[in-house]
Amino acid sequence: MGQLRELQSLDLGMNSLNSSIPSELGHCTHLTHLSLASNFLSGELPQSLSNLNSILQLDFSDNVFTGPILPSVISNWTLVVDLYLRGNSFSGNIPPELGQLTNLNILSLDSNDFGGQLHSQIGNLNLLSRLNVSRNHLTGVIPQSIGNFTQILYLDLSNNNLTGVIPLSIVTFTRVEFLDLSNNNLTGVIPPDSGSNFLLGLKIFNVSHNHLFGEIPSGFLNTDKLTIFDFSYNNLTGPIPICGNFQNATFVGNYGMWRDAKGEAACKRKNGVNMVVVVIIFFLAFGVVATIIAFFLLLVLRKRSKLRPQEIKTSNNFENFESMIVQEEVKFTFGEVVKAVDDFHEKYCIGIGGFGRVYKAELESGQVVAVKRLNMEDSNDIPAINFRSFENEIRTLINIRHRNIIRQYGFCSTRGCIFLLYEYFERGSLGKSLYGVEGVTELGWATRVKILKGLAHALSYLHNDCSPPIVHRDVNVNNVLLDQNFEPRLSDFGTARLLSTNSSNWTHIVGSIGYMAPELALTMRVTDKCDVYSFGVVALEVMMGKHPGDMSRLLQDNVGLLLKNVLDQRLESPTDELAKAVVLVMSLAFACTRAHPIYRPPMSFVAQKLSAQALPCLPEPFGILSISKLMGLGLQANGS
Repeated sequence: MGQLRELQSLDLGMNSLNSSIPSELGHCTHLTHLSLASNFLSGELPQSLSNLNSILQLDFSDNVFTGPILPSVISNWTLVVDLYLRGNSFSGNIPPELGQLTNLNILSLDSNDFGGQLHSQIGNLNLLSRLNVSRNHLTGVIPQSIGNFTQILYLDLSNNNLTGVIPLSIVTFTRVEFLDLSNNNLTGVIPPDSGSNFLLGLKIFNVSHNHLFGEIPSGFLNTDKLTIFDFSYNNLTGPIPICGNFQNATFVGNYGMWRDAKGEAACKRKNGVNMVVVVIIFFLAFGVVATIIAFFLLLVLRKRSKLRPQEIKTSNNFENFESMIVQEEVKFTFGEVVKAVDDFHEKYCIGIGGFGRVYKAELESGQVVAVKRLNMEDSNDIPAINFRSFENEIRTLINIRHRNIIRQYGFCSTRGCIFLLYEYFERGSLGKSLYGVEGVTELGWATRVKILKGLAHALSYLHNDCSPPIVHRDVNVNNVLLDQNFEPRLSDFGTARLLSTNSSNWTHIVGSIGYMAPELALTMRVTDKCDVYSFGVVALEVMMGKHPGDMSRLLQDNVGLLLKNVLDQRLESPTDELAKAVVLVMSLAFACTRAHPIYRPPMSFVAQKLSAQALPCLPEPFGILSISKLMGLGLQANGS
């Protein structure tokens, strides 16, 4: 590789490389773009990389690199624009010398083991639009110099051990859209925003799980821009707002907040409209609106059969569907797909799920794709879909690129039917392999660990690398597909979001029974920790060879049992390094299925631990290792 002296761009990302970076790579001094992301590369960054003084974009994310970031390595990267080091095990302090890379636009250092303080020289990066140092072990105060980030759009300092107050300089941000300071030890008040443009573009704001006190500044209560906000679990005081988009869950854990006897709070509309007038107008309008709604309901009921989705009966209009495949690199049309499955004949159906049927389409080119047809014909629970919003969401999913997430080619909608086009895998789902013959003959311990590691990386990607983050909502063994090498592909996410939250299929919205986090029964609020819980259940199911059932009963009844007796009895007990890997998986699985979401580790932490593949040593010989000992080991997996 080092002989390619004129090489300008090198992308080896999303493979299974498992060595260290060869020092000879530093001979490629003309490199401007280098990506080694999403592999299993380890070791420290070689000193020879300092020779890459023409580098513009560098991506080492999602590997298992260790050691500090040496100033002597990065000092010559003065032209670099995008630097991705997230999802590794880099340690030591974040070097102040990063402040010399003044052309940086994106700096991603999250999900590592960095410690120490965030140096004030970070403020020299006044061209930054995105900075993420979350999920590390940073201490000390947030430097005032971050106020120099005049171009910042995305700033994430969450899940560290930062102390002190939120610097007043943050209100100088005029373009910021995402600001997350949650899960730290910050104190003081939320900086007042009067006279600033700080709130003009802010859409996501999170300061939960800190020690902030005082009242929430009025600007936050009156803005219409915020779409996601969280002030929960602090020491805030004052009235709870009851207007705008705010909900009580936004303020839970602040025992000094209150509502007055009239249920009013200090939240006023900007135009100062008298609420009495508003109420009178509301009731006058209500009668008119109710009459109009009743009239239209009668029309809808009479014409309902005409509005229901219809099957495609002819091939004459196939060409009309060609522009509806939205992924640019797709070389086939939807018309070809429909022909391949003979107008969706039953013989091509390979699966039936809660939201529709899946068909296998073998195209004339030899390519094979899976087609999911959403089942809307006989359901009264599925409301009319806003196709513009739906298309925007599908486009987001199509742009996802990860080796452990299924590739989605596009979608088509016609006459109320919705068709989603995916990669096809002959081997089928993890559930099919686990409970079939393959569960014994081919799903050995190493393969099972490999599958769970890939699934963890997929979820970590959705939670941490997508903007905004994506919560899968329905992680289970049937939504994980396997390729010929048993590499997992997470599939079937986003579909449940089409359903109304008022529908009787509410349980489908938040997941499958047996995999749903327990807090959903109380709050109905979906967070990334719901995915963490579901992953834990899947991990236990894969290692046990059966669904673990009720988790509280499992933990209560099996604490005194030996681990070897809980594992899948169809396989021989693992030994040596495999035994360490199995123990690691089970300890993480128990940590992920803790009852309270705050005690579950983030998926980035789980993915990092699984990338290490095994524990350094077993706490006890495998043959006498008990579930209680294993759960104690899992208590260390808090991801903080």
